[in-house]
Amino acid sequence: MTARAKRNRRTLTLVLLACLVVSLICVAYPIYVIRPFRHQGARELAVALVVARFRPLTTVIAALTAILAVIGYWRVQPLKWSRGFTAAGAALVIGLAFLARVNIYELMFHPLVRPSFSAARDVKLNGAEMVLAVRVGGEARAYPIRSISYHHIVNDLVGGTAIVATY
Repeated sequence: MTARAKRNRRTLTLVLLACLVVSLICVAYPIYVIRPFRHQGARELAVALVVARFRPLTTVIAALTAILAVIGYWRVQPLKWSRGFTAAGAALVIGLAFLARVNIYELMFHPLVRPSFSAARDVKLNGAEMVLAVRVGGEARAYPIRSISYHHIVNDLVGGTAIVATY
C-alpha cells in the first residue's frame, strides 16, 4: 500500500469518526440537557434547543458524508474486516440520523387522557405530598404532583367543563 493510500485511508477514517461524533452529539446533548427533574442553565438550554433545531439537517449531512467516506475507504482498503468496521460506523451514523427525528419527550410524556379518581377518604397521601386542586361548579378534583410530573398534562372533565391540568 502506498503512502498516499494510507493517508487517504486515515483521512477517510477520521471523516467517518467525525460524522459519528457529530451525530451522537446532535442526538444525545439535547436529551441530556432537556431531560426532566434536572436543573437546566439558561445557556446550556439555549444551546440544546439550537442543536435540537438543526439536528435533522446536520445528521443527514453527516450520514451522506459517512456514506461517501465508506465508499472512498472501500476503494483504498483491501481488508474485508476493516471494511466491515467502516460499514458499521456508517450504519450507526445513518441510524442516528433517523433517531434525530424522534421527539423522545412526546413518547415519554403523553397526556393522561382518562384519569381515574378515588374518594379523598380512600386515598393515602404522604402528609407533605402536594396536589393540584381544581374546582368547577360543585365538582372538585385533586391531581397529585407526583403523578402529573410524569405525564405533565392531564385532560379531564370537571363539572361538565373540559380542562387541562399541567405541571
